[in-house]
Amino acid sequence: MHRDPDADPPALVCVVGATTLRYHLRAIEDLHAMLTAHGDWVELGAADEQKPAKPGTVEAWGRDDTNPVGGWYGLRRGYRGRFGMYLPPLLEHLRLAELEHNPRNNKVRAR
Repeated sequence: MHRDPDADPPALVCVVGATTLRYHLRAIEDLHAMLTAHGDWVELGAADEQKPAKPGTVEAWGRDDTNPVGGWYGLRRGYRGRFGMYLPPLLEHLRLAELEHNPRNNKVRAR
């Protein structure tokens, strides 16, 4: 993952094999703020764009019309999903969040 502050809008670029996903760069601060306000563990709920997100998860929040960007944080149509898979580990790496590392159904909370 890397930042592309010169993109329009500024982007967080996630390269997974031959696939490149792009999210609003502000997703880092916005997700941390949401987790801080929530104050407890939140399920990740990662899902592809074409699949529905489980309500109450990071993935669902990353698509919701009431989040700070008013919808999808993903910028590339067809590749807007998986927000709940890629953003929480980045927050953990940046020491902004604590993440479970179970085989399935992991959760995240703010630090």
